[in-house]
Amino acid sequence: MKKLITLLILSIFVLSSCSESEPVALHKEKQTVRKTFAPIPADFFPRQLTIVSAGDSLTEGIGDSTGQGGYLPYLKSMLENSKGINEVDFLNYGVKGNRTTQLLKRLNSTEMTMAIQKADLVILTIGGNDIMKVVKDHFSDLQIADFMEEKENYRDHLTQIIDTVVQENPNASIVLLGLYNPFSKWFSDIKELDEIVAEWNKTGQSVIANYPNAYFVDIEDLFEKTNENLLYTDNFHPNDKGYELIAGRLNKTMEEQVLPAIENKPYMVTTEGN
Repeated sequence: MKKLITLLILSIFVLSSCSESEPVALHKEKQTVRKTFAPIPADFFPRQLTIVSAGDSLTEGIGDSTGQGGYLPYLKSMLENSKGINEVDFLNYGVKGNRTTQLLKRLNSTEMTMAIQKADLVILTIGGNDIMKVVKDHFSDLQIADFMEEKENYRDHLTQIIDTVVQENPNASIVLLGLYNPFSKWFSDIKELDEIVAEWNKTGQSVIANYPNAYFVDIEDLFEKTNENLLYTDNFHPNDKGYELIAGRLNKTMEEQVLPAIENKPYMVTTEGN
């Protein structure tokens, strides 16, 4: 009986204790504050760009009084003044007189292949000498049909050129510089030449449109809509001012389209074994 009374008293005590006080939390959930950080801006680590310039006399820089490569030194200066660019290394593979077939052959050389493989960007100037070949081959009886026929060859060869670059470096951006009409002083009686150059530029644009990392830069209007002399003494190649304007147009496309795409690509980190 005493044992029963003792149990009842203990039960009453426990029940009254639970009703008058809050239950003890054995495992209180730990609350933490999650800290968020703003994403690192793309220009936090300035990039060093490697650019391969390939093509004809516009890349070689014929008409440039400084002999430094036509538009290249102007573009280099503009790019290095851009936010997020530390240094630009240009590899110049311009050869005057080159047509699409000749550039295509040179692209398969070991030197150019290795250069393209490490390039962030490949700039192409090609096609002007293909047009000039039509003029030379049909000089005595020049017809628009001759240019239109050769234009399809230009399309095929340009496609092969771009395919070759992409095959060697699928991550590289590609810029095709458009054609301009330098023939007006030589063939002022052929008014259709402006139309022909425009058609060839449309062909170049249509080829470039098939590649997600490729861009077309139109410069035709720079040489048409001006009273300023932008041609060298040969009345064919740009002079210093002409090259500077070409660089400016290239830089505009670079800033608006090419560089943002390059900034989104990962840095290449290489390790060398001991």
